[in-house]
This record gives sequence, C-alpha cells and structure tokens, in this order.
Amino acid sequence: MIVQDVINHLEELAPLSYAEGFDNVGLLVGDKNTKLTGVLVTLDTLEAVVDEAISENCNLIVSFHPIIFKGLKKITGKTYVERVVLKAIKNDIAIYSMHTALDNAFKGVNAIICNQLELANKRILIPQSETIKKLTTYVPKNEAETLRNALFNAGAGSIGNYTNCSFNVEGYGTFRGNDQSSPTKGKKGETHTETETKITITFPKHLESRILQTLFNTHSYEEVAYEVVTIENKNQHIGMGMVGELATPMSETDFLNHVKTKMQTGFIRHSSFLNKTIKKVAVLGGSGSFAINAAKATGADAFITADLKYHDFFSAENSILLADIGHYESEQFTKNGLVEHLTKKITNFAVVLSKTNTNPVKYF
Repeated sequence: MIVQDVINHLEELAPLSYAEGFDNVGLLVGDKNTKLTGVLVTLDTLEAVVDEAISENCNLIVSFHPIIFKGLKKITGKTYVERVVLKAIKNDIAIYSMHTALDNAFKGVNAIICNQLELANKRILIPQSETIKKLTTYVPKNEAETLRNALFNAGAGSIGNYTNCSFNVEGYGTFRGNDQSSPTKGKKGETHTETETKITITFPKHLESRILQTLFNTHSYEEVAYEVVTIENKNQHIGMGMVGELATPMSETDFLNHVKTKMQTGFIRHSSFLNKTIKKVAVLGGSGSFAINAAKATGADAFITADLKYHDFFSAENSILLADIGHYESEQFTKNGLVEHLTKKITNFAVVLSKTNTNPVKYF
C-alpha cells in the first residue's frame, strides 16, 4: 500500500470538498506515493506525536486538526509548527488532516459525540448549502435504462433516504454531423431525428468527476449533450453539528453528570438551569457558539459544544441549556472513530491509536 490508498479510504468517509473554505485539509506534508509502513491516528500533530510515529514505525500521521493552518514563510524550527514539519520531513513521515471535512461528514465528529452520549434519531443541525448537483442529459430511448443504472452505480440518484431516483421524459432529438464527425446514429452531413429519453438525476458534488466519466463511458454518442447545475436543496447528510434524542428524559443535573461520564470531562461550564427535563440534544464538536440559534430553532433542550464566551451564555435566553465541555474533550473520541474506520478498511497494516494527550488546556 501507499499513502494515497489510506487517503482514499479517509475521503470515502469525509470528502475534502465538504471542508469549510477557511480550512486547510488534505495531505499537508509528504508524498502521496510513498510506500506505507503504518498509520498513526491523532487529534493534533505535535512533536511528541511525530516521535510516537517514529517509535511505532508509522510513516503516515492522520490528524484531525491541521498542523499547518496558515501559510509558512519560513521553516527554521522557531515555532512548534515549524518543528513538527521539520521533524516529519526529516523522518519521511507524511501528515494528513481532515478537520472540517470530518466535522461536516454524517458519520464524523458529531456522530461520534452522539454515539458517546447514546443519542438516537440523529440528524444534521446545520445542513451545508450547495452540496447537491443535478445532471440533465439525453440518450437514445433503448439505451436509457443502461445509462440510468450506470449512473446509479456511480453514486447518483440518492435523495435523503431514497436511492435510484431520476426523472425521465421521452422526446425527439435532432442533430447533423459535419465532415469531421463520426456519428453513432444517422449519417454525417444529414439531419437525424432520434427518439430520446431526457434523464435528470441528482448527485453529491464530490462525485462530479466520477458521474461525468460514467456518462461519457456509457453514452453511445460521439458528442454527449449534458448540463450540470448546483441546486439549493438541503443535503440531509452533510453539515455542521447534529441533533439527537435520549432514550429516557433526564433532569438537568443528571444529564450533565451523564455528559461528564460519557465525554470524560471533569469540568463543564453551563448556562442557568431551566428546571425542565432534557430529551432532545444538539451537539457540535469544537468551537460551536455560531450554532446556538440553530440549536434553539430545532427545539433542543440542551446544546453541547465548546469555547463559549461570556456573552454567548446570555444567548440561552431561558430556552435552552448551553454546556461548554472543552474543545479537546468534545473532539477527543474522533481519533477512535477514525481508527475504527481504517481498521475495517485496512487489515494488512498497523493502524495505531495515538496515546499522546495533546490537550493544551490544563485545569488547576
């Protein structure tokens, strides 16, 4: 195996096209064609993590947070970022980061939090916009079923909980090829009329190259007429945060104790108790103050996140329990989820869960 093989498995889980525009994701250090010796999975890439990778004979570090976030003008070892990059390069270790691509994945960071908290009926809190595209094409009537099935197999035609979705209209297409043409229907220089099926089908944006390649490989025409547009429909499976439900409602104190136990945090900052039971819970790993209003709009009884500022707690407005459990604490099980995913995909190489605690926040 090579580094790219692992990347392919990771991008099945969290395509990079769904990362936020401000982010820096993907292969940050190293050569994607390097032969793989082992994979170390971590939340953050620090010098101690690179040392751990060396000791474990792992030449690929899969890190949730990107070690390189802003542009580096110098790599002299002056900062911890520069020292990590230098050490990784010196030891031929590649570094791959997922960050907000995994935040926005349906089985990513927030699904892992929901699973830790034993929440059911999960759904995306803030669906990402412009993630669905629509293909319209025209194919000879007797070839329509073959093309539809090929597009379905390539990943097109899924809408929410439904698959193999398409819309089809029969009509007549006309065309005339010039002297350089090689028509598969009709003759060059003559106007030809063909009974055609107009196929309209949606697909997630990260599959566009695959969908178009399938179209061109399956369609019989020399020149394929098609159109791709981005649509405004909300994608139920891509976006920030999640909402789920407890099997049994809890009091506020019982719920916070449940969170402390399941998320292994000894310190929770929260808004005022509202003297009501907690049933519906919104979660967002990492800094989530921007999602407070979205959590309230869902009717959630509580919102679990991190990095809330003083004035953010006023936004509860006696309608929701806000709980800041710590940035590291909210995302710490992400690496366990990645190890589980890769272990299922890769059976002949070591996938190692980092033992390094990278939490920079200490409590006295």
